Amino acid sequence: MISLGLLLSSVAGSEAWLASHRPSAQQPRASARHSVLRLSGGSAAVASQHSVAPEVTCVPTTPFEGQKPGTSGLRKKTNVFMQPHYLENFVQSIFDALPADELRGSTLVVSGDGRYYNQQAIQTICKLAAGNGVARVWVGRDGLLSTPAASAVIREREGGTAYGGILLTASHNPGGPDNDFGIKYNVANGGPALESLTDAVFELTKGISSYKMCAELPDVDLAQLGKHTFTTADGAAFFEVEVIDPTEDYVALLRQVFDLGAIRALLSRPDMSFLMDGMSGVAGPYAKALFVDELGLPPSCLKGCEPSEDFDGGHPDPNLVYAAGLVKLMGLKADGSPSAAAAVASAPVLGAAADGDADRNMILGRGFFVTPSDSLAVIAAHAHLIPWFANDGGLKALARSMPTSGAVDRVAKELGLPLYETPTGWKFFGNLMDSQLLGGDKLDPLLCGEESFGTGSSHVREKDGLWAVLCWLSILAHHNAENGGTPEGELIGVADVVQAHWRRYGRNFYTRYDYEEVDAAQAKELVARLGALGEQYAKEGMGAEAPKALRPGFELVTLDQFGYTDPVDGSVSQNQGARILFADGSRIIVRLSGTGSVGATVRIYIERYTPPGDDAALLAETAAALSPLVELALELTQVRELTGRDAPTVIT
Repeated sequence: MISLGLLLSSVAGSEAWLASHRPSAQQPRASARHSVLRLSGGSAAVASQHSVAPEVTCVPTTPFEGQKPGTSGLRKKTNVFMQPHYLENFVQSIFDALPADELRGSTLVVSGDGRYYNQQAIQTICKLAAGNGVARVWVGRDGLLSTPAASAVIREREGGTAYGGILLTASHNPGGPDNDFGIKYNVANGGPALESLTDAVFELTKGISSYKMCAELPDVDLAQLGKHTFTTADGAAFFEVEVIDPTEDYVALLRQVFDLGAIRALLSRPDMSFLMDGMSGVAGPYAKALFVDELGLPPSCLKGCEPSEDFDGGHPDPNLVYAAGLVKLMGLKADGSPSAAAAVASAPVLGAAADGDADRNMILGRGFFVTPSDSLAVIAAHAHLIPWFANDGGLKALARSMPTSGAVDRVAKELGLPLYETPTGWKFFGNLMDSQLLGGDKLDPLLCGEESFGTGSSHVREKDGLWAVLCWLSILAHHNAENGGTPEGELIGVADVVQAHWRRYGRNFYTRYDYEEVDAAQAKELVARLGALGEQYAKEGMGAEAPKALRPGFELVTLDQFGYTDPVDGSVSQNQGARILFADGSRIIVRLSGTGSVGATVRIYIERYTPPGDDAALLAETAAALSPLVELALELTQVRELTGRDAPTVIT
């Protein structure tokens, strides 16, 4: 079987791949058609020429330790990236991992989430790109592109011309000179590079001795839309930077995905209200373009929608702790339970937040928190309402990361759709989305999600925060338009939709405990201890036929490490999280997150299923329903003893 890692990362592309993926007059990119929509790209507002000597300088350098990309690229403290040669080394290693004949003359997308050092890094990368033979770079105005929008630009602009993209983001991590910065490479399908490429990049960082750049290339004005063409003294063009509208391609794509007319009708109701929190990240310009300019809402529906280099001093992670301002306005307490009746009554019908690079989302109703796992399941159950899916013959498959609750599994079973359980990391979903391209089954359109507030579909190859918000607006629009429409004052809200879902499918009570910036050695000891415990229990004969009773109601049947064999390319991913599985379907999952810049984040996921039929049980408070299993999880993991932490940093 052909490896998607080899194909999409271009580490060793075949002639057939090149023929179908490199646009030319003779060979359009039809065989790599990514979506119903193809955009031509907007025209530049201004054009300028710069006469520059196209001299490529080879700058001597030495390797830096630890430039190993994690789940979503390389993330370190900003001041680490700002060291001389650090950024240059990593970007040169990306370029060196790509075939020179493919990179030469290509178009790359280079933009970020607007955090501190974003614009300076873009200018440096443009000089490196020119030095490595790249012909053209697209940059979002002010250096901004959300992660899902960058995926859309790579896939859609000018028919999918871009070869790939360098995204400057540390996602939901805080920004500023003393906080985090990040960089990752997305391939021609618009999705994150697979491990075959990131591993190659890491190996190159360990032996790099020089990098190539056009050091004399002047900086580009990123505040002004336009094309900047760099020419030799005799007028021959050798490099171009185009500053593009960051929202244009993305909004045009979403017009094809959703019935915006139905959403406008919902939002025009006097009893409908909506609040979007951009958490001072890159979501702000997209929220304005969608909710104000496209859907006609007043600017007062936006909160925290002016991008800030340090996210206004906040932590741009859309959860109950870090989005505390929105949580309070929605009539909720920090634990997700409703506040006083007056606070709930005055809250908007729907509230949402997006993270720093706008790929994650949190959905809130009036006095009601929707877990990411429930959000995925509810969207899946209503996917037929979204034109993007319906126009392509309906959903073909559903997928979730292993730690995500099994709520969507029950929807998949009812719909008769395959359900894929993958390791954490959006790149695994991208493989499934592109299955047919590699000769496998057609799994597109595919809907997928992660419990870490990430939801998306095959319209792009990244999770997409604002897409998820539009899904929820579509769901509310449908329920309130049925049978001639709900009367004013009787609007069906978020809680009504979710509770109806529970009554049909049952409820997966779910919580996640995050212990951030744990000493790496302590974190590894915790995981190793669970591994040893699993081996001990297995030797004692524990299994589905002989469960081990740990306490009343909890019979252990499995304690192992999750492994995954990709059904598309056959690649194997081991040690993707410890699974503690019980006979009644309850689960405890433990994994170390790869998205932080310091130490390790220990995440403990706790899940227990309640079948439909008992309203009192279905509507119980999460903390009460999970309390016995939480205590067992803390006991089994010994997280308090091994880390010295009395409580987690965040409970979701």
